[in-house]
Amino acid sequence: MSLFLIAALPFLGAVFPALLIRAGRNACSSAAGAVTLLALVGVLLHAPEVFRGETVTARAPWLPQLGMNANFFMDGLGFFFATMILGIGLLIIIYARHYLSREDPMGNFYTYLLLFQGAMVGIVLSDNILLLVVFWELTSLSSFLLIGYWRHLPAGRQGARMALAVTGGGGLALIGGMLLLGHAAGSYDLTTILERKDQIQASPLYVPALILILLGCFTKSAQFPFHFWLPHAMAAPTPVSAYLHSATMVKAGLFLMARLWPVLSGTDIWFYIVASIGMITMVLGAVIALFKDDLKALLAFSTVSHLGLITLLLGLGTEEAAMAAVFHIMNHATFKAALFMTAGIVDHEAHTRDIKRLGGLRVLMPVTFVLATVASLSMAGIPPLNGFLSKELMLDAAAHTIWNGSEWLFPVLATVGALFSAAYSFRYVVHTFLGPVRDDYPHKPHDPGIGMWLSPAILVLLVVAIGLFPEALAGEIVRTVTDAVIGGHGHYHELKIWHGVNTALIMSGIATVGGLILLALHRPLDVAWLAAPRPEAKVIFDACIGALIRAARAVTDTLHDGALSRYAAIFTLFTVGLGVYAFSTGEIGEATRPMNRIEVLPLIVWFCLIGATACVVAFHRYRVIALVIMAIIGLVVTLGFNYFSAPDLALTQLSVEVVTIILLLLALNFMPKRTPIESSPGRRLRDAVLSIGAGVGVGLLLYAILTRDFAFPSISEYHLANSYKGGGGHNVVNVILVDFRGFDTFGEIIVLGIAAVVIFALTEAILRTSVRAKLLNRKPDWPVAGDSHPLMMVVVTRLMMPVALMVAAYIFFRGHNEPGGGFIAGLIAAIAIVMQYMASGFSWAAARQHFPYHGIIGSGVLVAAVTGMGAWLNDKPFLTSDYGYIHIPGLEKFEWATAALFDVGVFLAVVGAVLLALESLSRYAWRPNTDSPYPMDINPARDDPRGGRED
Repeated sequence: MSLFLIAALPFLGAVFPALLIRAGRNACSSAAGAVTLLALVGVLLHAPEVFRGETVTARAPWLPQLGMNANFFMDGLGFFFATMILGIGLLIIIYARHYLSREDPMGNFYTYLLLFQGAMVGIVLSDNILLLVVFWELTSLSSFLLIGYWRHLPAGRQGARMALAVTGGGGLALIGGMLLLGHAAGSYDLTTILERKDQIQASPLYVPALILILLGCFTKSAQFPFHFWLPHAMAAPTPVSAYLHSATMVKAGLFLMARLWPVLSGTDIWFYIVASIGMITMVLGAVIALFKDDLKALLAFSTVSHLGLITLLLGLGTEEAAMAAVFHIMNHATFKAALFMTAGIVDHEAHTRDIKRLGGLRVLMPVTFVLATVASLSMAGIPPLNGFLSKELMLDAAAHTIWNGSEWLFPVLATVGALFSAAYSFRYVVHTFLGPVRDDYPHKPHDPGIGMWLSPAILVLLVVAIGLFPEALAGEIVRTVTDAVIGGHGHYHELKIWHGVNTALIMSGIATVGGLILLALHRPLDVAWLAAPRPEAKVIFDACIGALIRAARAVTDTLHDGALSRYAAIFTLFTVGLGVYAFSTGEIGEATRPMNRIEVLPLIVWFCLIGATACVVAFHRYRVIALVIMAIIGLVVTLGFNYFSAPDLALTQLSVEVVTIILLLLALNFMPKRTPIESSPGRRLRDAVLSIGAGVGVGLLLYAILTRDFAFPSISEYHLANSYKGGGGHNVVNVILVDFRGFDTFGEIIVLGIAAVVIFALTEAILRTSVRAKLLNRKPDWPVAGDSHPLMMVVVTRLMMPVALMVAAYIFFRGHNEPGGGFIAGLIAAIAIVMQYMASGFSWAAARQHFPYHGIIGSGVLVAAVTGMGAWLNDKPFLTSDYGYIHIPGLEKFEWATAALFDVGVFLAVVGAVLLALESLSRYAWRPNTDSPYPMDINPARDDPRGGRED
């Protein structure tokens, strides 16, 4: 199965649970499980290749100019994590079906779960670090939805916000780190980066890239000091906790450290940062976990501790430690996911997770007791379970680690962490399941049906089987994965339970005995813990967020007070200041181009343009006069474009000018004729100074540019040279719009369509209010002509309609080789239709409108998109055009370019957007009692004595 399909399956499958929820909860969960199983089978089909040491790849260019490609690859590490994500995900889907109540929207849950699953699979299979960052951010967003799934709980909402704030902030740091890493390596493809260790570590960008990447990893994997978000995320449903916070999301940071281990590790800064943070997190999380009374809180801090353990092992930088890290990732996923699910079973049946309200469940819930006991003992590192094996490897690695010259610091701290780990593991079993049966449970507990204990039972079987037969069941995959981590073939110890009496075994014995002692002393220690002063991470986090909100509000209230003139003044002042700084400190050099001779006529037109602009400022309070002067300025600018040999711009400017003037006239119809004076003389003086300064600055900038040669050749030379042979057109401007920069044009027509739809939506909303009655009953404050639809205007516009459409068609078809194109043709066609509204009225024109303008906009965007996607059939990037020559018998051979189809989309989008906006504004002016539905105000049935009818 292709890696593309494996990565896409969870995203595609996320639609089905939401659609099938009406078919029943079983159909919903079965659809989610089937998609996950299919993706898992797809991964397992590549197992033979992976275990042979091969790498499975799938590559597709996406944005190659930016170094961003949709490349995927699967080696041992990717295979290991993808199998874990999908395998445990399948068990969670089964468990969640029986855990969630009928009141919980199960379709939403499985949709969110599959979105998260797809993001995680994308992370572990990405062969491009920019693509990896995209999936990384998707995990933050989808986990936010899962953690806040019980949105009616304040703790759930706050936990989701906290997780998103911390992991999202780390994601921003990761983006910066990845960009620096790709720049240092000269590539953004992981397979290339992993081969350039020396180049990367020799780069001055290595240290900042390392720190930023580690920030992203530490926040995602809840390392100190970012560990606090994980326990608060336990407000999520238990299936979410079991999946995200034991097997997948929190291991994303570990995966990335393991993935980049070949190029980032092996330096002192890597060792001291990663190993030290891992050790602190392991010990701190274990100590806090011992004193938590909530079962999920205890497991959450134990997860923090074990994540620190794995981080510590990756930080040591040795092959043996890397192997131990890989092995413990596997073991931790099995016993911790099982423990979370058993905690969920207890909560589901007893209606509480408070250890102090539990006890004696061994008798009432024997199946759950066995599963929880085996998983807890594995977490404690008790033989012959799998947790014991990886704990021994960790202790052995720590025993041989020297930190800043100290040979005892790491062994002692590792033993302390293992001691507290054993203590809270024992407490989970003893205080929950042992002791006498109570009579004050919130709900009488009992073992659930097989649907809830089947998934943890499968994981517990793996815990026991791997512990008893480690080499047979896990040896090959651990070594294969470790080879992928270290980037070569290492020499590893055989996985077995007994290695003889050694330092690690002695440390393990001390931890086990010490754990039992701590359990026996838990009551007085708990009293002392509660009495001892200590910082609360949640309080600190809330205080920091509150301070940031207050600061942001103060800045926002100061800068954004609602005055547009103030915004414009700040923006202009800042821009002018930057310009002054650039001119005063930069070196623009001497002018290299002579000034052209100034002719008299252009100079006169230029002075007229300046005068007209000054008139707009002087008469801006008289809105109609200002609008007329603005129209004159637009026409003068059109002449200027034509004078400087830019006919395409001239045509566009002229067409846009007509449309905007009509639009503004419609808008001004509902505004006073004169604008009141609102600005003080001082503010007007300030605005005048800023405006003149900005104008002078722009003038000087243009002068500097036009009188100097560029340091690099202009891209216009490339466009001129490749316009015909690359795009099949002689009109360079049009080829740029529909080919070279077609993606820009595609975005622009989408924005244009959105703007028109927003105008329509606002019109609809306003006309549903009391404003509609005021508009219908208002009386104009100017004399009205005797006839609403003058005869001459109606006749002329009817005659001009086909002519204008023919001109639009002519402009469209000539656009690829001569001035014109879809945008200009669309404006001309829109003007032709607008004239019908102006001449014959809204009622008459609307009655003959057979196609909704929304649909025309959508059709245009769709045509442009389909045209762009057609390039994929030739293995070319989106919107790459092609052209050829067509010969029809009886006609001369003529050229045809696929860009013409894209131009059709532009044409339709422009026509639809302009007419939808103009029609929306026209509805404000339409009064049904006065607007005749007949042309020239003649009712044939009324005025024709022969009873004629309108054609």
